[in-house]
Amino acid sequence: MIDRENYFDNAATTPIDERVLAAMLPYLKEDFGNANSLHELGRRAGDAVERAREHVAALIGAEDPQQITFTSGSTEANQWVLAFPNCAVSPFEHSSIYEVVRHRGIGAFLKHNGLGITPANEAYDLVSVMAVNNEIGSLFHPSAAKGKARRVHSDLTQAAGKIPFQLDGLDYASLSAHKIHGPKGIGALYSRELPPPPMMIGEQERGFRGGTLNVAGIVGFGEAARIANLEEAQNLEHVTNLRQQLVESLQDVPDMKLNGGECVSPYILSLSFLGVEGESLVIDLDRQSYAISSGAACSSKSLEPSHVLLALNTEPGWIRSTIRISLSRYNSSSSVRLLSQNLKRSVEILRTMGRA
Repeated sequence: MIDRENYFDNAATTPIDERVLAAMLPYLKEDFGNANSLHELGRRAGDAVERAREHVAALIGAEDPQQITFTSGSTEANQWVLAFPNCAVSPFEHSSIYEVVRHRGIGAFLKHNGLGITPANEAYDLVSVMAVNNEIGSLFHPSAAKGKARRVHSDLTQAAGKIPFQLDGLDYASLSAHKIHGPKGIGALYSRELPPPPMMIGEQERGFRGGTLNVAGIVGFGEAARIANLEEAQNLEHVTNLRQQLVESLQDVPDMKLNGGECVSPYILSLSFLGVEGESLVIDLDRQSYAISSGAACSSKSLEPSHVLLALNTEPGWIRSTIRISLSRYNSSSSVRLLSQNLKRSVEILRTMGRA
């Protein structure tokens, strides 16, 4: 069984914090009321939702908690903002944005010139540029698009509660609880002014997002946001040290490449080992009770090559040999050391088998 210390797929989801679970349990048991009900149980649930909204707003530095609208996750929030008719997105976006634009043809992809994403133009109703890429960890600067489009959105799923950032210049931002040791199935959309036209009609969330509120999930999100806000600096230092340790321990592996460039989040490492299928490494390490991935969880089962690595003009052989190791506060120096040893051994064995 894989424990939290040997779980290195934290960009896919994170183990829930025990403090978060403890905060949620009362709203799954005795405080089970509907947050829109007028009786005591409803009022208590509604109060808990508003306290959680304050914690989520504080996490990202929002001026007003009412700028936070709860959703089922960042996928819903991402696709909500794509309701604007003329959108442009970066070629590195999460599949919940990239695939919508690609298959529905509702927008355009911005160009990448090898140094950064080229600016949009004022003809676009909305431009979406993520803060941290979920596959390779590269950092982008979505606020740079301000003044180049009518509205700017950023997917902050891999940034919020992990690295410092500014909301300056952003009109919308997407958030998710389960990437910061909160529950799955709950996220939020930050709106500087008003949210986009509602996708689901109902009186909840000021009429912008219908449906009975997931009170326990929202409370868990709020507690995860509160903890992340308090512990962000120490977690960042811890993970930065682990990343450096891992990179240094793998430098003697031949035909190994670190993807993502110089400016990356320490939480995500994308590595390519030429001549070894990334999926084979995932399976081999899984047998040794380590969890890593061969790419983004939302597309890792797809046979198509990574659109992120393709946008960087990565050669097919390197794309096929790519894995992702993503860290959290629960990983340790000893678990990283053992992961590195087993990863190097797996690479050597699989390369030998491939040459046989």
